[in-house]
Amino acid sequence: MKLVGKDFTKDQAGFVKLIPEEAEDLWHVYNLVAPKDLISAVTVRKVNRETSTGGNEAERVRLKLEVQVETVEYDNVAAVLRVRGKNMAENEYVRLGAYHTLEVDLQRPFTLTKSYWDAIAIDLLKEACDPAASAEVASVILQEGLANICLIGQSVTTTKARIETSIPRKRGAAAAGYDKALNKFFENVLQGVIRHVDFSVVKCLIIASPGFTKDQFHDYMMLEAARRDLRAIIENKTKIVLAHSSSGYKHSLKEVLAETAVMTQIKDTRAAKEVRAMERFYSMLSNDPNRAFYGPKHVEAAHDRIAIQTLLITDELFRCSDIPTRRKYVDLVESVKSMGGDVHIFSSMHPSGEQLGQLTGIAAILRFPLPDLEDMEL
Repeated sequence: MKLVGKDFTKDQAGFVKLIPEEAEDLWHVYNLVAPKDLISAVTVRKVNRETSTGGNEAERVRLKLEVQVETVEYDNVAAVLRVRGKNMAENEYVRLGAYHTLEVDLQRPFTLTKSYWDAIAIDLLKEACDPAASAEVASVILQEGLANICLIGQSVTTTKARIETSIPRKRGAAAAGYDKALNKFFENVLQGVIRHVDFSVVKCLIIASPGFTKDQFHDYMMLEAARRDLRAIIENKTKIVLAHSSSGYKHSLKEVLAETAVMTQIKDTRAAKEVRAMERFYSMLSNDPNRAFYGPKHVEAAHDRIAIQTLLITDELFRCSDIPTRRKYVDLVESVKSMGGDVHIFSSMHPSGEQLGQLTGIAAILRFPLPDLEDMEL
């Protein structure tokens, strides 16, 4: 998602101007938009004009409307977001207060105005507009003379650097310059890794290529890391995985991610953590039920006793049309974090999120048992 402009302060009113660039960006917008927000965008509407003969003629016109959101529909098949609400801006063709449905499409800018930007909305915006902030896997896909450095986020893969170097053939008169050119190429790739891969966020760095180029680059990187004392690489060498790819182009990434060795290494990403958190909750519910509760009332009662170790909550609860209810859940999330607890916000489009949704959308694993909580009339 491209952030064109913004003007807001936490817990106050303000606006952002955004352009969805990938189909996954619309899912982020769906989670960001709430009832009573204002959305402004260019749309097409059919209007009736009176002709010179006194008849009516239908015409489609492009116009800019601002609607106050009442309902939001996300269509992941057609990759479109539909926002329905009342027109809030004076317009030649649409009267004030008339209902209209805006479609938020790819590559089409829109402005979102909120009366209250809470912590969850700000985190969602950051995640949507900065794939590097949430990218948990980095990759270097290379072949001799070409390399692509990519960051793989939760739903977006971003190419951070493309490195191309002319490398002479091993045979003939240019053979003497082969090793020098290859080392120069590897140095440029290494600089790209240093610049773009944040090992404090990234759980795994994949180096992939056809043939032995990946092994040659890995050897070069580790030797240079030892020589220059590059601590980030030395201390995180266990996060580096070598894999085979058919080329150095970005499209080879799909086959790389399917390799067993890579899948094993990236098991600690956010999605995998959420699945494991759900498994831990069900295990606790079976083996020590006084430390596992679900439902808003029981979870709130546990929080009042500072007992929550892990909070599981679906993003659907933050799309509540009742603003005070949304704020209640936002405050709960911030409070659990401030007390040292873990918070997992599940996507309702993910199977584990659907599973949690069947348990009211909120659950908690406690630090210590609360046997009296189950008997409380809540």
